[in-house]
Amino acid sequence: MEWIGAGSLLAWLWLLLGQGFFWRTDVRLPDRRDPDRWPSVAVVVPARDEAAVLPASLPTLLAQKYPGRAEVFLIDDGSTDGTGALARELAAAGGGLPLTVASPGEPEPGWTGKLWAVRHGIALARERTAPEYLLLTDADIAHAPDSLRELVAAARSAGLDLVSQMARLRVATFWERLVVPAFVYFFGQLYPFRWVNRPGARTAAAAGGCVLLRRETAERAGVPEAIRHAVIDDVSLARAVQRAGGTVWLGLADRVTSVRPYPRLAELWRMVSRSAYAQLRHRPLLLLGTVLGLALVYLAPPAALLAGLAGGAPVVAALGGAAWAVMCGTYLPMLRYYRQPPWAAPLLPFTALLYLLMTVDSAVQHYRGRGAAWKGRTYGAP
Repeated sequence: MEWIGAGSLLAWLWLLLGQGFFWRTDVRLPDRRDPDRWPSVAVVVPARDEAAVLPASLPTLLAQKYPGRAEVFLIDDGSTDGTGALARELAAAGGGLPLTVASPGEPEPGWTGKLWAVRHGIALARERTAPEYLLLTDADIAHAPDSLRELVAAARSAGLDLVSQMARLRVATFWERLVVPAFVYFFGQLYPFRWVNRPGARTAAAAGGCVLLRRETAERAGVPEAIRHAVIDDVSLARAVQRAGGTVWLGLADRVTSVRPYPRLAELWRMVSRSAYAQLRHRPLLLLGTVLGLALVYLAPPAALLAGLAGGAPVVAALGGAAWAVMCGTYLPMLRYYRQPPWAAPLLPFTALLYLLMTVDSAVQHYRGRGAAWKGRTYGAP
């Protein structure tokens, strides 16, 4: 047990200092200034059965205070709840930016539904306005009135091809408070924002809820055709842009929020498990390594502390306690970002255990033929 405690502590010291300071939450939009000329922007919103959240999100897009030309394209991806009709009603009642609602029909083989809708939206925008930038945003994302302006100013000022903000997710229920901050924390651990944003970066990632993309770069990267099969489309998009020589920036948002509720553990479980095994490229060895890694990093510290105290082994207890303390310290900034109490930090091992089980369940569902299921569609490995 002593070796396990020591290994866990060393792992946490490495994560603390050598993993791009992933635990810090101060990566916000880079310094920006208003451009001399505001470029045209097409806002593309793929939507499938989103009538429940659309009244809280779509009006915020239509109300954008953008000095240049901007138009919203909501692509109804086979909804059965009146999403398209509701979008038209909201636009008629609230006014603001022009709104086009269209439906591309069922996706062709090899396409995910979301990317099929994005493809249709980009094609419509190209025909209608030939925009210089595309804002790809999900139907459950609400934007502050100056969101588009700030994104464009940041992209112009820093010469960025892709600017993405990770929307602040909802944390209203017990399970949301327990699981959501950890979700963003784990994402940052996998894709440290500072690594993504540094010149010549090898790490590429984006947050699919809010992505501003230069249209010329999208065409050079072959997007979305090049990633048409991707279940984790945001990371795939960033990689395609990076491979095409584009510059990528990713950070946390202050005024871009998700309005989608996840009141029960079951909804959060589906959100994570539908893509967890795809993240591991459907490889059993990667799954095994992930399970062992999660156990060593997150489960071993409290286990070593308790075992050491119970067995009269002070060295084991000290190693486990030190590793758990470092873990909690790295989690505190994310808890502050989500306005959660600091006493929630010691619960991170339990949340990590939930994520471990979600990942295993994702693999089980994949081999049962139900992997990557979302809103009535199931996607297998490409």
